[in-house]
Amino acid sequence: MDGSLFSRPFPLSIVLPGAAIMASGIAVLHRSEQITESSGRLLPQQLVWMALGLFLAGSVVAIGYRCIARWSATILLVAIAALIAVYVFPPVNGAHRWIRFGSVGLQPSEFAKLAYILALARYAMHRDLSAGFSILLPPLAMAIVPMLLILPEPDLGTSLVFLPVMFAMLFAAGARQRDLFRLTAAGLLLVPLLWSQMSREQRSRITALGEQNGPHDKPTADGFHLDQAKRMFAAGGFCGSLFAIASDDDFPPCRVPEPFTDSVFCVLGERFGLLGCGVLLLLFGLLIHGCVGIAAVSDEPFGRLVAVGVAALFATEVLVNTGMLAGLLPITGLSLPLVSYGGSGLIAHLISLGLVASIARR
Repeated sequence: MDGSLFSRPFPLSIVLPGAAIMASGIAVLHRSEQITESSGRLLPQQLVWMALGLFLAGSVVAIGYRCIARWSATILLVAIAALIAVYVFPPVNGAHRWIRFGSVGLQPSEFAKLAYILALARYAMHRDLSAGFSILLPPLAMAIVPMLLILPEPDLGTSLVFLPVMFAMLFAAGARQRDLFRLTAAGLLLVPLLWSQMSREQRSRITALGEQNGPHDKPTADGFHLDQAKRMFAAGGFCGSLFAIASDDDFPPCRVPEPFTDSVFCVLGERFGLLGCGVLLLLFGLLIHGCVGIAAVSDEPFGRLVAVGVAALFATEVLVNTGMLAGLLPITGLSLPLVSYGGSGLIAHLISLGLVASIARR
């Protein structure tokens, strides 16, 4: 631990947009509790998790990413063991996603994404990835193992995040484009396997994308989530209910599933309108740009690849979450980073930003 690091400034390119995104998450969570008439316990819990995540992010900065790099393989093995362990615990709402410690639940899949970024960066930093196609197979295998463990939880969205993160990091590490195309072809061969492992509900979310209803049509069971998401966006208009002349009673009640987690972007659209959605996407763009900028100026391979991986992780999750609620992508159940309710996701994303800050300060 290097004490002189505390005298160095934190990278504002990720600190400022990250803080603004978390502030918007608190505002949207408060609105979610209003329109669902919940007990009001979620917001205090989220603040506690946020404080814990910031503490752990600061600890990562103090320890340094180089120290963490030595444990990358071990961290991935622990993450995989945790993904297996979730099936030992009783399901929650029909899903095996959590390891329970009394009333506290840990979702290993959120940390597995970061563990994969660390392990892949460690693998690629000492290898010439332009040497041939075979050298790209271990990264693919490292991605397939957690994907196949996460998919039957069921969690289609999280399982698919590994692939774009892998491609972004391999490209940044110098892999040849033709080898990446071949890797893509190999990945497409796995689509039948993934489809066979999907539940009926997961398949229906994909097929519902091509069966979207008009504003006056009655939604089908498979398209209910997407239909309600669109109605929430429409209720917000351009400026949202917060700045509307009409009272809150003039806006329809929230019927969208998971308004605190997967569908939180709909609540943002209802409260702050199209304008608020645009501002949040701009903040995410600045945060991702900041991570890419730190990767661009880093002269150390591991740090550069970790920053690229974190940028790709945020970009993928933001695009998938917002795209699925806008009807552009299937509803896959992926939360919005730093905004959605949930301790594991919030803490894991803050730790990843702590890693990027550590890279920038060194």
